[in-house]
Amino acid sequence: MDDKTAVPSFEIPKTCKAGVVVNEGPNFSVRVEEVPVPEPGPDEVLLKLNITGLCYSDIHYMLGDLGIGTMAANGVRSPGHEGAGVVVKVGSNVKNMKVGDRGGVKPMWDTCGSCEMCWSDTETHCSKSVSTGFQVAGTYQQYITSPARYMSPIPDGVPDEIAAPIMCSASTIYGSLEQSQLQAGNWAVFPGGGGGVGIQGVQLARAMGMRPIAIDTGEAKRKLCLEMGAEHFVDFRETKDVVAEVVRLTDGLGAHGVFVTAPQAYKDAVALTGRRVKSKVMCIGLPPAGSCFLGAEPGAIIFKRLVISGTLVGSMRDTDRALDFARRGLLKPIYEKWPIDKLPEAVEKLRRNEVPGRCIVDFNL
Repeated sequence: MDDKTAVPSFEIPKTCKAGVVVNEGPNFSVRVEEVPVPEPGPDEVLLKLNITGLCYSDIHYMLGDLGIGTMAANGVRSPGHEGAGVVVKVGSNVKNMKVGDRGGVKPMWDTCGSCEMCWSDTETHCSKSVSTGFQVAGTYQQYITSPARYMSPIPDGVPDEIAAPIMCSASTIYGSLEQSQLQAGNWAVFPGGGGGVGIQGVQLARAMGMRPIAIDTGEAKRKLCLEMGAEHFVDFRETKDVVAEVVRLTDGLGAHGVFVTAPQAYKDAVALTGRRVKSKVMCIGLPPAGSCFLGAEPGAIIFKRLVISGTLVGSMRDTDRALDFARRGLLKPIYEKWPIDKLPEAVEKLRRNEVPGRCIVDFNL
């Protein structure tokens, strides 16, 4: 048989390593355990993940502070929703995937596929959607199943280390940039620009011809943001008046678009648009339920034609587009890599907001 057509074979173990949450709630911790390898259903594939990203939404799930229930109530112990790996087994009905294909798992594990949301490229808002790492086992577990129709193929030339964070952070911010309808040359401001979602926004905004400004703190995040294409970096700890500085940098008018990935920045989000007419505030970062509110005087909204809009997570289309940016070399590595046995330490670092870019965990280290 020609090597190019040979189907690889994989020895599938009975158990695999997984990061599991202990004492879910304000005092949660994570430990690494051996868990059973699941069996894919007829319409599913079994993925062996090489990489999982760590997203702050995982922290919210483990804290249980979003007001949407608990992982435990769904029988889930392993969070995580941005994984990249290889198909090692396919269900009996699967025709579009084969063993050896590369694939990624996203924040939404599945949708119904037959409602208005699913038919209009907003399937992540499907009322029957299933959340990865919250309603089903997430990507902190090395072997997980995925509905074949909703797994995202990973193109050649995009390593798993870049592909895994794209499944959530890059696809989500890409969707928000598209939704904002900002144009080339517009000022795009990213409060939390040095974090996992914000830094992807900086890169994508630059690639799309916009002028990104990152707001964050610390020399490591400054260096990363400027290297990834930020035109300016505003350190909120060193700058006396962040809003005034951003308005000054944006031609004295204010941002065309503010992409809030750091929930603590919502209090200044509208102010960052200054006097700019037709500006947009895009809400992305999830704060704990009831912890903050966003709004403005109706007059300010009316006179400026201000738009405040929400972005959930990237759709299949958003993910595919973001992967194509990576394939073309326009999304660079923004991660620090940890071995699976050090996952608990990586989670704690993320919980303290000390991560420039993204933490990823390599199951093979």
